Amino acid sequence: MKTDTLIKGTEILECGHMESNHSSITRGYGVDSDGKRQCYECCGEADRRGMRQTGRVTLYLIKDGYRWHVSNWPGSLKLAARGVTVGRHNIARTRLDAWFTFEGDTWHAIQYGENTQIAHCKRIKSS
Repeated sequence: MKTDTLIKGTEILECGHMESNHSSITRGYGVDSDGKRQCYECCGEADRRGMRQTGRVTLYLIKDGYRWHVSNWPGSLKLAARGVTVGRHNIARTRLDAWFTFEGDTWHAIQYGENTQIAHCKRIKSS
């Protein structure tokens, strides 16, 4: 199996940093709601800031072997899930619920269906 080599970032982005190293099928940045490009680390910090301010975030629920975690798209925010349950959903057929901790607060993530990893996350208990 051929693996893609990383491409070194060459462009300065609106966040002030060089674009992140990336593969041939991605770019080394994310785009914020204002259309400004941010390196992967700045994407992670923006997600953390949004979590603190709003108590909500959309992440991905991912299983690596036997372990579950929630992550943003570039992987610059990655949090271990404490527990995951699989249940039924009347439209999507399945629903996964996951719980994780961010900065001492308990969060709940819900993923609907089997054809996605998108997890709608919400802070449920502050420390």
